[in-house]
Amino acid sequence: MLKKIAAAAALAALMAAPAASQAADTTLRISLQLPLKSHLGQNLVLFKEEVEKNSNGAIEVQIYDSAQLYKDKDVPQAVGSGAIEMGVASLTRYVGDIPAVDIFYQPFLFNSEEKVRAATAKGSAIRGPIDEAIMDTGSRVLWWQAYGGAIMLSKGGALNTPADVEGKKVRVFGKTLGEFVEAVGGSPTLISGSEQYLAYQRGTVDIGMTGVSGVKSRSLWEVMDTITVTNHADIEFIVVINEAFWQSLPDDHKAIITAAADMADASVRDAMTGIEAEAYAAAEENGMTIYTPTAEELEAWKAGAAPVLESYREAAGDLGAQLLEAAQAL
Repeated sequence: MLKKIAAAAALAALMAAPAASQAADTTLRISLQLPLKSHLGQNLVLFKEEVEKNSNGAIEVQIYDSAQLYKDKDVPQAVGSGAIEMGVASLTRYVGDIPAVDIFYQPFLFNSEEKVRAATAKGSAIRGPIDEAIMDTGSRVLWWQAYGGAIMLSKGGALNTPADVEGKKVRVFGKTLGEFVEAVGGSPTLISGSEQYLAYQRGTVDIGMTGVSGVKSRSLWEVMDTITVTNHADIEFIVVINEAFWQSLPDDHKAIITAAADMADASVRDAMTGIEAEAYAAAEENGMTIYTPTAEELEAWKAGAAPVLESYREAAGDLGAQLLEAAQAL
């Protein structure tokens, strides 16, 4: 009997040995507020596949989508404190610590793909100082995720001019976007991306503001029927990692993660035009009306939003002035 028990124990140990040798040395948990099917979610999947393949399983990446762990607004503190290794957050979530990050939400400042690409390039005169400033929050920026231009959602008709926003409650996802809404006569309400569907469904707000890819990934056509293509701001998300955790990693792991991050950055940026086109097509297929303002109507939007830039100059300090000069030079 003792020999049988010993043999069984030896067999069990032998069977367990390969699993133990394949266990990950490093685990990266990533919090994402969007569904995994969103283009930001799929971009994380690309990163995960690259990291796990090139590390031969020594690094495991776990993605927690749809705000399972943290809402977008909680990610900067969660990652900066080390409560989680990595997270995805809208860049504007750092505006409390770094007001200058809202350079991308200055109305109509980044009004072409060329300008957006130049501004968001790694180490550029705009992205570089922002990445450096975020380090002071306890997080390191690994890569940026393009989310496209900001559009307006409504029910029952398009938003041709600022007059159509006057007195209306508008969902926003950043302080500066709230100032934009106030400047054109509306009442902003800060609502997390994961909560906007219910806000539209329940009538908490009358108008929405988001990226068109979010309309597709969140099926917002079920609760809104019109998209007004203002493209008044450039929406950027960033993927951050806790700096203390990063410094604890071996150099080979850092190299693998950095290479995968650079690939993910380029991939999502290059795909953005197609992603937006597919999202607009899906919106139309699901009954939404797509309205593009005329040149005259856009001028009315720009004129109404003029006070926002002055507010940014006052709040964003020396860094904001530096970024604004760089943006205007593009």
